Amino acid sequence: MGTLLTEPVAPGTAPLRGTRGRRPLRRDGRAGWLFLAPTLIVLGLFMVLPILMALWVSVSDWTGNGSPFSSRVNSVGGDNYAALLTEPGLTRQNFATSVRNNGYFVLFVVPLQTAFALFLALVLHQKKLKGRQFFRTAFYFPTVTSSVAISVVFLFLFSSTGTVNAALKLFGVDGPSWFADPRGIFHLALGDPANPPSALVGHGFLGLSWWDWLSGPSVAMCSIIVLVVWTSTGGFMLMFYAALQNLPPSVDEAALIDGATAWQRFWRVTLPQLRPTLFLVLTLGLIGTWQVFDQVYVLSRGNPANTTLTPAYLSYSSSFIGHQWGQGAAIAFLLFVVIVAFTLVQRWALRERR
Repeated sequence: MGTLLTEPVAPGTAPLRGTRGRRPLRRDGRAGWLFLAPTLIVLGLFMVLPILMALWVSVSDWTGNGSPFSSRVNSVGGDNYAALLTEPGLTRQNFATSVRNNGYFVLFVVPLQTAFALFLALVLHQKKLKGRQFFRTAFYFPTVTSSVAISVVFLFLFSSTGTVNAALKLFGVDGPSWFADPRGIFHLALGDPANPPSALVGHGFLGLSWWDWLSGPSVAMCSIIVLVVWTSTGGFMLMFYAALQNLPPSVDEAALIDGATAWQRFWRVTLPQLRPTLFLVLTLGLIGTWQVFDQVYVLSRGNPANTTLTPAYLSYSSSFIGHQWGQGAAIAFLLFVVIVAFTLVQRWALRERR
């Protein structure tokens, strides 16, 4: 029989090598890696490997013919990225326009869908509400409906003979020309002055003047914003609703006994407890809005005058239409950098403070 160790091992003392007690741990480690191997292999083949291949395409002159790893494909270094960021030309201007359009899209969609989702969740959380199951299904239904199908419906609504333009004619507004106007809503609100400030016209970023950066989204982009807010609010509403269901009611009751108003209880009691869910909703909304593609593809394809052009659609059109696969892959990786940067800034802004 073996000898049992009854005395504890002193702190900092290395365990004896070759003991039988460590063998089960090693077997457990090998068994764990064995169970993880199928998942790691699938992720490597269908996620990591395609990303590495796309990274090679972004620094090559591949035109889509044959294999991107053939001897006819040459490395161009950072030329594809330079054409998008530093070299003057139409390529950089289109990329800057797509970033501007998507930036305004994010600026409008993320706050609106988050606010509406939280408001609907608070409505459903009311104990006196009747028909809660019906309203929860009705609010969530646009989220589970195909975005392409809803985009086609909006396409008919905003067509030249659609319902929206017919309603605008009742107020004396020419709908088709209104939606085809490439000017931003901020320029429209200012009356699009003939002589804008010279300080905003002479300087800019990525080939666009500051006057163009501050133009705001076009009317066509605003219609896409309305579409996305309507279809995405329901999913985030369920996240807030689930979080509200898990909040302890004793905290809110204590604030009510202390004389706090409904707004004070929401702002100082309920909302701080929803910080993790709020961070999740904002992060998912930020990632989704920077990757908007299907609504743009169905409704406008970048028109009018590239005012609905987004980086995701520009990457698609550069690759599949213009056959500039290196440039399309470079746009995708730049979009990835933008998403990561905004996510880190958002995480820093919503961090826990003492």
